Amino acid sequence: MIKLFRKTLAICFIGLGLGILLVLLLPITGWLFMIGAVLVCVGLMWLAC
Repeated sequence: MIKLFRKTLAICFIGLGLGILLVLLLPITGWLFMIGAVLVCVGLMWLAC
């Protein structure tokens, strides 16, 4: 049950990060781009462990 919750949370992080990155492909601002990239990385690391 805990593993399922962790995977769901990781997928939410990845989706949120990708959403931020896609929105920012129009006007690129550095700090929001970094937040999106970090969220994607955190989600991938969460899935890995």
